Formats: sequence, structure tokens, C-alpha cells
Amino acid sequence: MSNAISELSVLQHKPHGMPATEYADALRERLPDVTVTLAATPSERRRAVADAPVVTSNDLDAELLDAADNLGLFACTYAGVDHLPLEALRERDVAVTNASGVHGPNVAEHVIGWLLTMVRRLDEGWRRQGRREWSHFQAAGELQSSTVTVVGLGAIGEAIVERLAGFGVETVGVRYTPGKGGPTDEVVGYDALPEVLPRTDHLVLACPLTDATRGLVDGTALELLPPDATLVNVARGPVVDTDALVETLRRNRLHAAALDVTDPEPLPEGHPLWTLENALLTPHTAGHTPHYFERCADILAENVRRVNESGAFEGLRNEV
Repeated sequence: MSNAISELSVLQHKPHGMPATEYADALRERLPDVTVTLAATPSERRRAVADAPVVTSNDLDAELLDAADNLGLFACTYAGVDHLPLEALRERDVAVTNASGVHGPNVAEHVIGWLLTMVRRLDEGWRRQGRREWSHFQAAGELQSSTVTVVGLGAIGEAIVERLAGFGVETVGVRYTPGKGGPTDEVVGYDALPEVLPRTDHLVLACPLTDATRGLVDGTALELLPPDATLVNVARGPVVDTDALVETLRRNRLHAAALDVTDPEPLPEGHPLWTLENALLTPHTAGHTPHYFERCADILAENVRRVNESGAFEGLRNEV
């Protein structure tokens, strides 16, 4: 097949409730010489996959892939691609890209918001406002001069560290391969986390869920944190031992925990995390941004131009 891309297909999907019509429009704006088709119905999806050299969506099942006679690139609109039939795609010599980096700015801002809320006890102010109670309270401290440990130095972790730069904090990065370095003042491996936790004022989790990170923050890790420390989790719920966290918060062995993800998720109505004042919750919303599809379109448009220049589906941005 010719690798010059003159058409691509967007399969209808709704990440964060946003319709893919926005994605198709953003691609048409960036690629005026490419025919962009939005496929919504099952029959439209089959035709789109059969004809287009480039297909983009959050998923591609085996049945659709079987119909993909002309497919050279599948551009996934999620950062994670473990749910895709990767082996089958490799066998068909289909390049796969992801949306890594798309969530960096918004998730980082979510983290900064939680840190400032807990340090300045803004949540206590909101509670008193709800009671129409004008009475003074003391903040927990200042973010300045504290130590923030960020577990995971991918696109989101780096965006968090970048935004912390103006707050006068010391940063420690924790990653699977510390030899890669990072933007933090110090970088260590997962095995060194127990040595870092006792001097950590704020622990931020922004790592993928893997065998190495599942249960990483367990009861032992929580005991190593200072009692006035805070925890922010924008990674995945199972990175933290929920039962151990609940017990730690109940005993006031942690100032507060801000969770955008939980285990289990969704959090059941009767779960104790709902009742703890030092547990701050958002329902997995840190990833939402009105610029989501614009950023996905930037990645795919750049890759279309690369393919059209080189004639090959290789050397692509965010290739996995």
C-alpha cells in the first residue's frame, strides 16, 4: 500500500464525556488536505477501518482489526495501551501511538490545587462557610521549603515538578529506572522509597499501575511518613493499600490524603473514606481538560506529516 496519507478515520468515542466530533474537527483544522471521516455506527466503523490507512480512537477490537486491510497506524487516544490487541497489531505491521502527555498540564494543576488546599486548610474554610461560621483557624503550614516526593516521572510527573518550581520546594523523584534521571533535585528507584518517606512532607503518586507499583504505598510505607505529611494520588487506586490508608487517617497519622483514584473504584456509598474529614476526594476527574482532543490532534497531525514526508510508519511521536 502507499504510505502517503490522504484520509483517516475517527471512531466515535467519548473520553470524559466529550464527543469525538470535536476530535474530528480539530484534525480537519490541522490537516486540511486529509479527508477525516467520523464513524459512529457499527457499519460505518467497519467501512472506516477497512479503507483508511490511519484510524484513531480509544480502542480497536479484534473484529474491527480483522477488517483492517489498509491500516498502517492506529492512534490511541489513551495513554495506556494494554487493552489493545498489541500482538495482533504487530503481526499486521501496524504502528501504534498513544496520548502520553495529553493529561500533563491538567493533572499537574489538579495536584497543585490539592497540595495548596491541604497545606492552607482551604477545605476547613469551605466547611465553615457551609455552616456560615466566621471563626479563625490555623493553616497547616506553607508549601515553601517543604519536600515533595513525586513517584513517577513520566509526562504527568514532569509536569507536576515543573509547576512546583515556583514554590521553593525540594523535590525527590521516584522512578523504576533512576538512571534516566529527571527534573527533580534527586532521583531514586522504587527500592529507595522507604529511605525517602521519613523526610517527605508531601507524597504525590503519578506512576502507572504495574507489578512494581501495586500496593507500593502500604501500611509500612504510610508509617514511615511524618504524621503531618500529605498524600496525593492521581495514579491508580491500587497503588495505595486502601485499608491501611483508612486506618492511618483515622489515627491522624497523616495530615490528609487527596485521592482522585481509589480502590475500589467507583468508591461505594458506604465506604469509610466518604466520612473522613482528612480524606479529600474527586471522582477520577483530574484527567479532564477541554483541550484533550486538541492535544490528541496535535500528536496525530504531526505523525501524519512525518509519514507523508518519510513514506514510512516509523519514527513517530508517542510510538509504543
